[in-house]
Amino acid sequence: MTECFLIRHAHAGTRGAAADDTRELSERGRVQSNAVAVLLADLGIVSILTSPFTRCVQTVEPLASRLGLTVTVDAGLAEGAGPSHALSLIEQSEYPLALCSHGDVIGDTMNALSRRGVVLDDDRVAKASVWALTVLDGVVTAARYLPPSP
Repeated sequence: MTECFLIRHAHAGTRGAAADDTRELSERGRVQSNAVAVLLADLGIVSILTSPFTRCVQTVEPLASRLGLTVTVDAGLAEGAGPSHALSLIEQSEYPLALCSHGDVIGDTMNALSRRGVVLDDDRVAKASVWALTVLDGVVTAARYLPPSP
């Protein structure tokens, strides 16, 4: 059994103010990314993958720094990518893994898990929130929502 953590990127600047893939975290987002790092720092994460969008990379940088890990950029986690790649990474993981992505990818992933019978304790995907997913023998067996820090 292992746990994987599906992180929604933290708050970023206004959509349209910059190219969407290069939009950076706002001050609020930086605070949120540090809170995510504190929340997940002691959970045994050994790998961090993220969408290539700047706001996602910046969201997991504090966690990577705390854990002494390198962030791996994965285009399969980009906005609009759909849930298949994220689900595959989660189900094939044999160790605690953190993935950072976008609301559409995470929402679609959680909907897919729900259709497979995983009971969800919430249906939100707020910015800087985390879904903790329990994986047993390649199957997600439980999911719990960790809301963003205030």
